[in-house]
Parts: sequence; structure tokens; C-alpha cells
Amino acid sequence: MSSHDATLEFEYESASRARLVAESVAREIGEIDDERSRTTLERDGRRVLIDIVAADVVALRAALNTWFSLIDVAERTADAGARVLESR
Repeated sequence: MSSHDATLEFEYESASRARLVAESVAREIGEIDDERSRTTLERDGRRVLIDIVAADVVALRAALNTWFSLIDVAERTADAGARVLESR
């Protein structure tokens, strides 16, 4: 694969929130990879790291858009769940 790559780093207020977000999106690793891009995910305490390697800049852009969207949905879902728990 080519040298087009990016690392996304997300830091959360707690290790448990980082774990929740990481576990929510981790199931997509390998499912959306193809011959043009590959992604790995790692969690280190309060940080979630997503490394993307792509064959071309178009594939890198598509992968970045996908992973930003997946993280956004996981974060919003976690926030909604926390609000429900707080209201009980």
C-alpha cells in the first residue's frame, strides 16, 4: 500500500468512556477495510487511536470521513445513554 496515512486521536474524560467508544467502533475494523485502505484501532487509557493507511488520497479521505462519522455516532450515543442513566 502507498504512504498515504493518518492517525486520529480522541481523548475522553475517563478511561471507561474511551473504552465504550472504542468498543462501539471496533467491530467495524476489517468490515469496512478493502484493498485501498486498512485501519487499526488502539485504546490507551483515556485515548482512542485510529491509524489509517490508504493506497491513494481519495481512499484516505473516504476512510477519514467514515471513521469521524463512526466516532461521532458512538460519542452521541454514549452521551444519550449517560443522560438516561442520570435521569433515573
